[in-house]
Amino acid sequence: MGTISLSQITPNITAVAEAKGAAAAIYKILDTMSAIDASKNGVGDKPGSCAGRIQAVGVNFTYPSRPDVQILNNYNVTIEPGQTVAFVGASGGGKSTLISLLERFYDPQEGTILLDGRNVKTLNVKWLRSQIGLVSQEPVLFATTIFENIAAGGNGISRDQVVAAAKLANAHNFIMTLPEQYDTLVGEKGVSLSGGQKQRVAIARAIVREPKILVLDEATSALDAESERVVQAALNDLMDKTRMTTLVIAHRLSTIRKADK
Repeated sequence: MGTISLSQITPNITAVAEAKGAAAAIYKILDTMSAIDASKNGVGDKPGSCAGRIQAVGVNFTYPSRPDVQILNNYNVTIEPGQTVAFVGASGGGKSTLISLLERFYDPQEGTILLDGRNVKTLNVKWLRSQIGLVSQEPVLFATTIFENIAAGGNGISRDQVVAAAKLANAHNFIMTLPEQYDTLVGEKGVSLSGGQKQRVAIARAIVREPKILVLDEATSALDAESERVVQAALNDLMDKTRMTTLVIAHRLSTIRKADK
């Protein structure tokens, strides 16, 4: 019996040794302190209001993984509250970099990012990110109801707020045709919804807490032509009805036609 057990264990000894070595590297990463820690609720200023004026002043930036590639070089831009500004260009050209710096996923090597005239480094990171709603290329939906997916965009969100956000995102009408309406389960990764429907739910989630800044990061690029038309109509309607500062990152002209610059 002992011989049989030993023969079964022996092939796994190498795997266990490799796992032990890998675990040391993993724990080293987990123990690394983040230079920008959003969990520190008591650190940084929390202004009573946010207008949504964004400035980049003399910004130089390279990503830590590519220190020899200059992404932004003495970059300057001013975006006034309520403006819609489009960022276009080839992949890897730095279109999303300003967003990463604004949300403080990174800090610039030189220069300053300002929100309403305040250096974002002086602001509480959690408060700062709460002022920004993001709609990305691939919407992430949870395996729960449409209501809970939209309400996940904020804390203590009511049903009235969810419905109002869904109406702004042009999602309310299709939601009301579903068997359980807002209580309909969307399935894993929103499998029961079409691409355009998922994206409109994601838009509603991004705006349900009424952020002062809305970021549309290639929000329609993964959709088919019909879904893109519907989602773009929702975005255009949203820009007309709200005073959010909107940053649009896109390749397609149809996405940026309503931009101020």
